[in-house]
Amino acid sequence: MQVVVLPDHGWREAWRDAARRLAAAGIPPEQVTWTTAPGLFAAAPLPPERPLSAPRAFVDLADAVLCHRDPERFALLYQLLCRLRQDRRVLDNPADPLVARLHGLAKAVRRDSHKMRAFVRFRELPAAGARRRFAAWFEPDHLIVARNAPFFARRFADMDWTILTPDERADFIGGELSLGAGVPRPDLPDDASEALWATYFTNIFNPARVKLGAMRSEMPVKYWRNLPETRQIPAMLADSERRVAQMRSAAATVAPGRAAQISERYRAAMPKPPEKIDTLDAAAAAARTCTRCDLYCHATQTVWGEGAPDARLMIVGEQPGDQEDLQGRPFVGPAGDVLAEAMGKAGLDRDAVWLTNAVKHFKFKPQMTARGGKRRLHQNPDRQEIDICKWWLDLEQRFIQPKLTLGLGGTAAYALTGRKEGITRRRGKVEDTAAGPVLLSWHPSYILRVPDRAAADRARAQLVEDLTLAAELVA
Repeated sequence: MQVVVLPDHGWREAWRDAARRLAAAGIPPEQVTWTTAPGLFAAAPLPPERPLSAPRAFVDLADAVLCHRDPERFALLYQLLCRLRQDRRVLDNPADPLVARLHGLAKAVRRDSHKMRAFVRFRELPAAGARRRFAAWFEPDHLIVARNAPFFARRFADMDWTILTPDERADFIGGELSLGAGVPRPDLPDDASEALWATYFTNIFNPARVKLGAMRSEMPVKYWRNLPETRQIPAMLADSERRVAQMRSAAATVAPGRAAQISERYRAAMPKPPEKIDTLDAAAAAARTCTRCDLYCHATQTVWGEGAPDARLMIVGEQPGDQEDLQGRPFVGPAGDVLAEAMGKAGLDRDAVWLTNAVKHFKFKPQMTARGGKRRLHQNPDRQEIDICKWWLDLEQRFIQPKLTLGLGGTAAYALTGRKEGITRRRGKVEDTAAGPVLLSWHPSYILRVPDRAAADRARAQLVEDLTLAAELVA
């Protein structure tokens, strides 16, 4: 019989090392006893280390199961590891009793980890240095402090903190994370911010949506004594009926008669599209009120084309970018700078051509920045949006009647030619369309995105080459 005595702390690493050596030596599970109680059994030397591989799914499963309090977890995991040496597909069968039991243990650990991340409440302690110092007491169901400590280290990297539990503790001091033994419940000082947090919690409480069962499920009562906001719950529940009645009395009523007159004046003040679009100016005015697709809902404004109304060359991009959307003009952002430089090298004057886009509204996705603000990330318009907006592009071509249209990028290529093929093989070539000849080239934003400097320089030179060809064809 092989006896493995695991330490009180660091048992995860100790189990992994022992299990790897025992399984590689071919020792069956029934001949191994796992314990964390030194003195009851005499530990036997482990076999020498040999190469052993295990599926990634098993490694992830074991990482969670080892944090469970079930005393049989070590033996169960080793049993599964030995079975995997014979059949690598064991984990693919969720109905297998051993696999199902281990997944149940892992699920309990992951749920407990989620609760820890949600319900740890730090209290500020006196600090000698520049970094603020905090401590928290938590009582998890399982041994999850070491598993969760890296999350808190990333989340609160700018402060020193300690998380204390009955079994383990984690300390993050000066940017260094360390683990240690658990302690009895400490007497932590009150935190000045707890009153502010309790006030905020009280004010966001909606008495009309009280569901006690759901609340206790997501915020188990066992955590309440360590959460400052839960002290407010009894009073909030007792006052909920009065607040609901107050909300009903303050609910919206039938609009007064003057509301219709105000709405009518507001609608009358809104710009109206021209009844007849028979000039380029009328088309521009109509485009400013375009609601043909949903892009107008989020964009700042329609970005119509600009330049010479009798231009012999029309240059069509994809869609407005962030700066174009804010200024209401095409090609005034970083991509516009690249295009302006290339046009200068090709001998083209911006005022002598017509610059526009295949899609007239900016399509973007908001993203939070590190400082808490938001930036707008460009998104490619889809085929339906391009097809809908082609109505405006056709008007521009009909009124300007360019001798040549230069399409920049795949969106413009599709809008102008109706072909879905990429432009890698089509670049620099003139294609015939019902609206006239079309020459295709790289979009300046593509050049800005190319990570390889040599490839970007090559694409930039090809754009200049295509603009030079366009200038020669319309001369």
